[in-house]
Amino acid sequence: MRPENPQHLVRDHTIYACVMGSRAFGLATDTSDTDRRGVFLAPTALFWRFEKPPTHVEGPGEERFSWELERFCELGLRGNPNILECLHSPLVEHLDDTGRELLSLRGAFLSLQVHDTFSRYALGQRRKLDADVRTTGAPRWKHAMHLLRLLMSARDLLRTGELRIEVGDRRESLLAVKRGEVPWARVEAWMARLAAEAEEAGRGSPLPPEPDRERVADFLFRVRRDSAAAHPARRAAPAEGRRLPAPPRSARQADAHHEVVEGVMGAGRVRQG
Repeated sequence: MRPENPQHLVRDHTIYACVMGSRAFGLATDTSDTDRRGVFLAPTALFWRFEKPPTHVEGPGEERFSWELERFCELGLRGNPNILECLHSPLVEHLDDTGRELLSLRGAFLSLQVHDTFSRYALGQRRKLDADVRTTGAPRWKHAMHLLRLLMSARDLLRTGELRIEVGDRRESLLAVKRGEVPWARVEAWMARLAAEAEEAGRGSPLPPEPDRERVADFLFRVRRDSAAAHPARRAAPAEGRRLPAPPRSARQADAHHEVVEGVMGAGRVRQG
């Protein structure tokens, strides 16, 4: 099978596409960009080459970013906030049958480890804001708003076991932060309170200790297998005057050939380590 143009993988093999950012969070204004995220399923035959398909692709178009399904699942199982929020976007632009099954597995990615991953992400953002205050006397207010939103989302996820990314009736108070109308000291106190509430929620959270890796791995294996059956690898054309090797003739040879193919397909499972 010939190598695919990375953007063609997105164009031809996307299983799920959505809008993220301010528009998905309910915080969009007239000047907001439209951030698009997606998941594509690279044909299994492309993995039977030394040059593997990309794990992610930027474009086509501006503000668009897509992950290959296996990479997306790996990051989701680690509790990556961007991946988990992408799975819960209210603004879905494209969805096929494989994408629908992926969304049906949203709960399998959620576990108590989100407390750690969301907290570490929030801490990194907070350090950047503190650096801004030290160097310029003020934070980047848009980033402060989004950090508050993330902390709210993490707290509510730990409390309820469900991830909702829309801010609802908290929109105006958050936009006031973005406009710089709330003193930094009050914003700091708000962040500290949300972090403490998330900590408390984590102690009694309904979330399981670990994500359901087995369910996700089974899903990935099945879609890789189905892709291999639908798009088998093509043999290279023989040089002029030469014949391709004959296929296995005996049942024993055929069984060995089948085992090799199954072994390669099995490599499509999500790595556990």
